[in-house]
Amino acid sequence: MNTANTPTLAADGLWFGKDLSQSEPIPEAAIEQAVALMRSGRLHRYGEQGAGTPEPSLLEQEYAAYVGSKYCVAVNSCGAAMFLALKALGVKPGDKVLTSSFTLAPVPGAIAHACASAVLVETRDDYTTDLPDLERKAATIGAKVFLLSHMRGHITDVRAVREICERYDIALVEDCAHTMGARWDGQHTGTFGHIGCYSTQTYKHINSGEGGLLVTDDDDIAAQAILMSGCYMMYDQHILRPGPEVFERWRYVTPNFSMRMSNVAAALLRPQLALLPERGERWRRIYDNLAQAFASVPHVSLPVRDGREDFVPSSIQFSLDLSPPQIEHFLIECETRGLYIKWFGLRVPTAFTSHFEHWHYLPEQAPMPKSRGILRQLLDLRTPLSLTPEDCQLIGQIVQRAATTAAAQPPGELPKDKS
Repeated sequence: MNTANTPTLAADGLWFGKDLSQSEPIPEAAIEQAVALMRSGRLHRYGEQGAGTPEPSLLEQEYAAYVGSKYCVAVNSCGAAMFLALKALGVKPGDKVLTSSFTLAPVPGAIAHACASAVLVETRDDYTTDLPDLERKAATIGAKVFLLSHMRGHITDVRAVREICERYDIALVEDCAHTMGARWDGQHTGTFGHIGCYSTQTYKHINSGEGGLLVTDDDDIAAQAILMSGCYMMYDQHILRPGPEVFERWRYVTPNFSMRMSNVAAALLRPQLALLPERGERWRRIYDNLAQAFASVPHVSLPVRDGREDFVPSSIQFSLDLSPPQIEHFLIECETRGLYIKWFGLRVPTAFTSHFEHWHYLPEQAPMPKSRGILRQLLDLRTPLSLTPEDCQLIGQIVQRAATTAAAQPPGELPKDKS
């Protein structure tokens, strides 16, 4: 399958052609604040004489209030937030860390960065964590932490996860890169365990290019995260910080990893926080329109979502009940019509769809038949806020035509390159 060349227009004339990676414009207030910072030259994350309160500190205060956490620490990526979370929880080289099998590379990457050993937990057919498998592994492998990924915005029953973790004295860290603004049973994701980690990368819910946020209610975790993120002992410039006696416990034994968010990134984010509720409503409408458009498509199924899940879907995932060669046919049929869909069953790691079988740095894992089967048929479509109801209807028509055509192909025959 060659996606590098411009595809030939399909005979049926269906054509989408929109860039699904296009993000919302940065608000003018954020641009003005960033430009003012550039004019001042005060771009570093901390100031010395008369610099005022740094933008990351203001962002931390505002985001903690938004999710209802005691502390927030702004860093340069969600991957950095997860790494700092593991370090603050005392994860040592060789320690075992449970994590989700359906996730993206920064999650096992954070575990590897901490020199720990990832142990994968099976995934259910609704793309959430398999709780019986979590229970079995929590009871037997001696893990210190479960790094739970709410991958692509699919929220596991976090209360049930927390009960399992508490039963086996395992710290819970939530990877909320895809669930900023989302809630489970009325409570923000990221606030159920010891630590929540969020992303502000361009393709997430608010956009600073790169960035991450760590939230916690624990004084010692917060102090360590501030010190490790690179405060140069200027932790008094954090509005949200533990008392001096907490820092005294950690200041001489905690390394500086230089992972703090920059002033400019925080300035870009602060005006976007107020947009989260409205963006969430728009994303849910788009998801509902696409779900309706996919409802009658043969071989396509969407996960059944729990009523307690208040999700913010910046993408949509569906399972395509076809063989891998037929799915390759499906993708080519979509590309011919200007619609680019990602597939987690690719044989080689590609962009944002690599999966656990591609991560050869992981230690040997127990067989993962359920996760392997789910990923083999899992398709992924980004849903920019620019999508209209008409766009969603057209996407549904293209997916239906492509699925019908692909299903008519022999299940074991690889497609010819149509581009």
